[in-house]
Amino acid sequence: MRILITGAGLAGLSAGITLGGSGHDVTIVERAARLRTGGAPIDLRGDAVGAAGRMGILDAVRDARLTMTETVHFVGPDGAVLATVPQEMVGDSADDIEIAREDLTRILQDALPDGVRLVFDEHVTALADDGTGVDATFASGATGRFDLVVGADGIHSGTRRLIFGPESEYLRPLGYYVAFGRMPGREESTSRENSFYNYPGHLIGLARYHDKVIAVATFRSEPLDHDYRDPDSARRILADAFAGHDEWRVPELVDALVRDPDLYFDTVAQIHMDAWHRGRVVLLGDAASGPSGLSGRGTSLALTGASILAETLDARPADLDAALAEYEERQRPYVTHAQATAAPGGELLVPPTTEAIEERNRQLNAYATTPVSP
Repeated sequence: MRILITGAGLAGLSAGITLGGSGHDVTIVERAARLRTGGAPIDLRGDAVGAAGRMGILDAVRDARLTMTETVHFVGPDGAVLATVPQEMVGDSADDIEIAREDLTRILQDALPDGVRLVFDEHVTALADDGTGVDATFASGATGRFDLVVGADGIHSGTRRLIFGPESEYLRPLGYYVAFGRMPGREESTSRENSFYNYPGHLIGLARYHDKVIAVATFRSEPLDHDYRDPDSARRILADAFAGHDEWRVPELVDALVRDPDLYFDTVAQIHMDAWHRGRVVLLGDAASGPSGLSGRGTSLALTGASILAETLDARPADLDAALAEYEERQRPYVTHAQATAAPGGELLVPPTTEAIEERNRQLNAYATTPVSP
C-alpha cells in the first residue's frame, strides 16, 4: 500500500516506523524545514511503553530517559518553596518513562525503516478521494496518488480541515494559553530549577533537563484573536498577559520567552471527533484526538495509535474501512482516559484565585506529610 503521512511530529514519525515496518511504501511530508525538538520533557505511559517495544525503540528510549532529581516546586514572591508536587502524583506507574522531546524525536527518526521518505518544506494543499485512491496536491506544485493518507499534522491539522471541515468544529479550548522557550546562559546553573510561581490565573517558571533550562508560562484566558503561525502576535499576547507583575522572576522569564526565536505559544485545547477516518483518509495523534499538554498523555496516544493503526491494516489488508474502524475502536479508550485527565491538571497548575492557590498548596503539603500505608 502506498501511504502518505502528513506531519513529522511524534505521531507522524511513529506511523512511519510502524507502517514502513509493515512493508508499506511510506512518504512523510513536513511543513517545517526541520523536526521540532523544543518544549518540555514528555512522557510515555501505560501501554505506550509496550508500543515502543513493538516499534523496536524501547531500549533506546530507556537509555535516554530523564532522571528527575527535583519535583515541581511552587514558590512565593521571595522564592521560598510553598509546596511541591511529588513524582507519584503525576505519573501512572513506575514503568512511566520521561524523555526529552528532542531525544525521542531523534530516536524515532533514526528508527525509520529504509525506504521511508521524509520530505521537509512541504505540505498538502488539496486531497481528492475517489474511493480507489487519494490524489494529493502539494504546496510545491507536485502531485501524487496514494492508497491511504494519514493526517498526523497536529492540533491545527490541515489534513483534518481538508477532509472533515473547519477546525472550529472540533477544537475545544480549555481556557488556557501556554508558552515554552529557552533560558540562555543558564546551562551551568546549580540553583534549584523546576520552580514555578503562581498568581491568580497565571503560572510562570523554569525547568531543567540535560544541560538545558526552559522557561514556561501558562495563563487562563477566553479564546484570543491569535494566529498560531504568527510569532509576533504570540509575543505581544504573552507580554500583555504578564504585564505589570514584577514579583519573583516574572520579568526575566517573560523577556526570555519573547526573545526566543523558537518560542512555542498556543492555546491549550483538545480535539473531539466522532470519527477519525473518512474514506481513505485517517487521522492520528493530536490531529485526531489531542488531549492537550495538561494531560501529559499526547505522546502516549501518538505511539499507541501508530501501533494499532499498523496492526489493523495488517490484519485486514483487503478491507480498509473495517481496518480503520477497528483502529478507532481500539484507540478510543486511551483517548477518553487521556482527555479526562486534563481538567485536574489545569486546576493543579493554574488555580484561578488567591484562595485556590493557597488551598492547592495546603493539599499538597498535607499529601506530603501523610504516612504511606504498609
